[in-house]
Amino acid sequence: MKDILQKFSLKGKTAVITGGAGILGSVIARGLGHAGARVLIADIVDTNQLIDSMAEEGIEAKGYYLNVMDIDKIRACKDEIFKDFEQIDILINAAGGNKKEATTSEELSFFDLPLDALEKVIGLNLFGGAILPSQVFGKEMVKNENGGTIINISSMNAFRPLTRIPGYSAAKAAVSNFTQWLAVHFAQEYSNKIRVNALAPGFFLTTQNRFLLTTEDGQLTERGKLVIAHTPLGKFGDSEDLIGACIWLVSDTARFVTGIVLPIDGGFSAFSGV
Repeated sequence: MKDILQKFSLKGKTAVITGGAGILGSVIARGLGHAGARVLIADIVDTNQLIDSMAEEGIEAKGYYLNVMDIDKIRACKDEIFKDFEQIDILINAAGGNKKEATTSEELSFFDLPLDALEKVIGLNLFGGAILPSQVFGKEMVKNENGGTIINISSMNAFRPLTRIPGYSAAKAAVSNFTQWLAVHFAQEYSNKIRVNALAPGFFLTTQNRFLLTTEDGQLTERGKLVIAHTPLGKFGDSEDLIGACIWLVSDTARFVTGIVLPIDGGFSAFSGV
């Protein structure tokens, strides 16, 4: 028991974070880096500034181009990474998001939601945000002698669907189901040292949801007020609130944990509203 803190260390581990330049992905990446991991940021946007800032913090990091919606680009990214490193130990699937065009409003009813917008939201969160990277990188990870871990990003929408965002809710419910399926599949078919889990954030202000929760002058919308009223801790989450849970799940302290979807929601999923 004296070395329990050492088991949380990620020193010597290599972590790939898809969507790693995003708000949540970049914070998770920094957290893993400060826990000792070598951090590889894979994203469709330029990562140079992020990599430089992480280097200033003493984190070993490198950026790679990745389009999670194109499996050929995912394979190309994987090939580049494996030219530089012998193996990866951790895969964080942090790509995702919602679109205003796939969100009901006074101007856009459910009956008029365009198919292409719904397809993009479901495709980004389910296929690009979980399945395709797990196929490509997971194929390499099952060869690891000491195993590895995959973390998907689910959502409170997977526990109870929220109003106005049917595509996003459906996609995140599917991410939770896929996480459980993949955990069983890898353990039974390939290696019981490969673990697959998911984080289910509650309400964090991000680029994708800010327009729903706050006004242009930073005040809470009616929806934002409802969220706070139904969150026992009485506030939105900070991106840093994901770090501890993520480090736990990918560290040796969670070596018997697989197939779970962990809420990080300030108590939202526990509160009935009464």
